[in-house]
Amino acid sequence: MQHFNVLVVDDEVDFLETLVARLNKRKINTTGVKTGEEALELIKEKPFDVVILDIKMPGGMDGIEVLKEIKKIQPLIEVLLLTGHASVETSIEGMRLGAFDYLLKPLKLEEILPKLGEAFEKKDAHEQKIRKAEIKRAIRYT
Repeated sequence: MQHFNVLVVDDEVDFLETLVARLNKRKINTTGVKTGEEALELIKEKPFDVVILDIKMPGGMDGIEVLKEIKKIQPLIEVLLLTGHASVETSIEGMRLGAFDYLLKPLKLEEILPKLGEAFEKKDAHEQKIRKAEIKRAIRYT
């Protein structure tokens, strides 16, 4: 598997730390933050391929608001939504706004790994199409 960067955003510290540690142990470069605001600041500074984003976070921004902002900052980032409240309607709204998929908490690592791989492959395919289009455009104008 090609190395890629994952950002996990979840206010449940135990879940966040456990998931980040387990993904890093599998050689997936993973960073974790507790708020949507922290996530958006990091996304402005560092490239991420996939964001695992909790929909329900107390205080500040909820996951849907964060998703909208992520797509403005880096439209090609794929976002996996997490919900612990079985809020399928909210998850479907998130997918309409550009989320790759959603997962229900509690989740097992075996459930998230294939989704991470699929999300990364989708982002990588989009980037390859863009590079090919840029090369074709450059060749046409030389």
